Order: sequence, then C-alpha cells, then structure tokens
Amino acid sequence: MAARPRLPGMHLFLWVRNIALRVGVLTWIYVSCAFAAWQFVEYQIPQLQRFAGVRDITAGAVIIVLLAIPIFYFHHEPAKLFVSGLAAWTLLTISYTVAESLFSLIGTRMSGLQIFVLGAFSYGLVAVFHWVFLICVEARHRHIAQTGQAPSPAGRSRTR
Repeated sequence: MAARPRLPGMHLFLWVRNIALRVGVLTWIYVSCAFAAWQFVEYQIPQLQRFAGVRDITAGAVIIVLLAIPIFYFHHEPAKLFVSGLAAWTLLTISYTVAESLFSLIGTRMSGLQIFVLGAFSYGLVAVFHWVFLICVEARHRHIAQTGQAPSPAGRSRTR
C-alpha cells in the first residue's frame, strides 16, 4: 500500500493523533486563509471593485477546491472523510461567525448556522455516496472472484 502524501504544514499538528482531525484542522487553516484574503481584497482594495464578479467566482472556486482536500485524502475511508470534513467545516463556521462581527455585509446572505448546516449536509452526502459506491465495488469484486471470470463489456458473455 502506497504512503499517503503529506499536506503542507502537517508536521506542525502531529500532536493531534487522529489523522481525520489533523487533516480537518489543516483544511480549515487553508480555507480560512483563502477566505481572509478574499475579504481583504474585497474591503481593502477598492480599485478591484469593477472586477467583483470575477473576484468572487475565483475566490469561491479556490475555497471549493480547498474544501475538497478531505474528499481526496480519504477517498477509501468515508467515515474519516466525514469526520475530517465536519471538523474543517465546524472551524470554518466559527471563522465565518467572527468575520460576520467584523464585516457587517457578510451576514446578510447566510448566517453562521446556515453555513454550518450546508457544510455538514454536503460532507455527509459525499461520504454516504462514496460509502455506497465502495460497497458496490466490493460486491462486484467478490462476484468476479467467486465466478472466476469478469463480465464482458456488453454485460453478457458470447458463446458460439
């Protein structure tokens, strides 16, 4: 079995024994930095206001990619995927709530509770779908192992 790649900064959190929580904390740090940079550019650099749409779409895409870290890191372990994602999202919700108190316009669209429910539901849905997918793959592998032959591409074997 190949070793997992290490995320940048992972060595700083080796005191957290649970790998799922460690990846969740690192994901939160990455996403919080991206969110803080987004807010800094939005509120502190008025010259970029005419590019607001592109700025927001780019920042949103970067944050979504960063939030996918637990999904890619735990692609064979749905339970750890959910724990890691939920830890990252819980800490991100706390960061969002702090940002709401600093910047009044952030909370006009979604509250902290709505953000938390959105993330928990999303990671839960991904974990459940991935778990079902892994069960189906395992069932197929067991069927192939028991019958001794793989099904043909058309789904049935040809005999002449």
